[in-house]
Amino acid sequence: MKSSRRSFIKKTAVAGTGVIAAPTIVSANVFGANDRINAAVLGVNGRGKSHIQGFMAQDNVRVTTLCDPDMNVLKERQAEFKEKYDQKVSLEQDLRNVFDDKDIDVVSIATPNHWHALSVIWACQAGKDVYVEKPGSHNIWEGRKMVEAANKYDRIVQHGVQLRSSPAINEAIQLMRDGYIGRVYMSRGLVFRWRPDIGDKGQSSVPQGLDYDLWTGPAQKVPFTENLVHYNWHWHWDYGNGDVGNQGIHETDLCMWGLDVGLPSKITAMGGKFLWDDSKETPEVLTSVYHYPEENKIIQFEVRPWCTNTEDGATVGNIFYGDKGILVVDGYDKYKTYLGKDRTPGKSGSDGGDSGTGMDRGAGGTDGHFANFIEAVRKHDKSILNGPVETAHLSSGLAHLGNIAYRTGRVLDFDPKTERFINDPEADKYLTRDYRQGFEVPENV
Repeated sequence: MKSSRRSFIKKTAVAGTGVIAAPTIVSANVFGANDRINAAVLGVNGRGKSHIQGFMAQDNVRVTTLCDPDMNVLKERQAEFKEKYDQKVSLEQDLRNVFDDKDIDVVSIATPNHWHALSVIWACQAGKDVYVEKPGSHNIWEGRKMVEAANKYDRIVQHGVQLRSSPAINEAIQLMRDGYIGRVYMSRGLVFRWRPDIGDKGQSSVPQGLDYDLWTGPAQKVPFTENLVHYNWHWHWDYGNGDVGNQGIHETDLCMWGLDVGLPSKITAMGGKFLWDDSKETPEVLTSVYHYPEENKIIQFEVRPWCTNTEDGATVGNIFYGDKGILVVDGYDKYKTYLGKDRTPGKSGSDGGDSGTGMDRGAGGTDGHFANFIEAVRKHDKSILNGPVETAHLSSGLAHLGNIAYRTGRVLDFDPKTERFINDPEADKYLTRDYRQGFEVPENV
């Protein structure tokens, strides 16, 4: 399946060309099988817990440092680490100190979205290889800067879309490449998740142990509120990207991979808040459409909360439409097909081993994606990455474009080559942000 991945990257990596510097090697170690790789996990309140497990499941890889601006969370993870692995682990609140630590070889980033790109860039500049959680970026401009940094400093950067390491999903992609469901012209991404009322907790004092200045990082600082820390920042524009840019990145990535396309030329979106009078800023319901006139292809994307139907059994997944049938991806590691107007069941596949969460099943789960990352680190070979940095930029970029169309309230024309909107300075403002002093994503990485 490497040929499909490489085709996807080749078709989409040309955007913004002329600014990517020739690779320069900084501390480009090639590790032998017997060389221990020391890892640090940045952000350990949520997804970072799976990152710890992903690293510790690999041969001769050890998590030596946990980093989070909340010391209370750090101490909890440290105690859990000691109990589970019977090993000590260092704690650090400031990620800059992690990048300065010469004994750390790789880092994983599971911070809030607004920290992802700057963390990747700083890590690359420090000579670290990086596993970054989805979405790779908080906006389109900084996604391109991530690609530039990974290339300039010759670093291995893996994007946390673990379905790219699933044998079943790779099999599904190959079926489409082989014409099993005919000419594939449309993909549909589904994010139907239970997202309840989060209320509005108002302002309060900063909890003891939390470095709120570090938590805020590149965003503009506002008075502390529990509406943001620790999880519900997802639903506020300065920190998150709504569910299309949260859960949805797995699906935007697969939509683009399956159709073998990059960023679109025309985007529209509509949605809003229909259920809860709470502090969320991002829409609860969002329908976005991405059109590729030159390829004669289209992507539809649906975000829905609360009670809803399934679509061919899927609530989180993808549906691909061909002129001979459809292919349905349910979650991260299984697919089924239906052929002809009678919907005759066709080929299907699954990695198996359902853990109950849907996140770590089979070879395509988090552990498998980390295994692919570590293999690439040991060989210092980015060509074998299943989710290279370009996918972080592009799959995140698709979500960002949908959000921009929603926020501007109109159909947008976009130039994938320049990664700017066509004669639309209002929409262009959403391509980047005002960075707080000391936490700027640099123009020249």
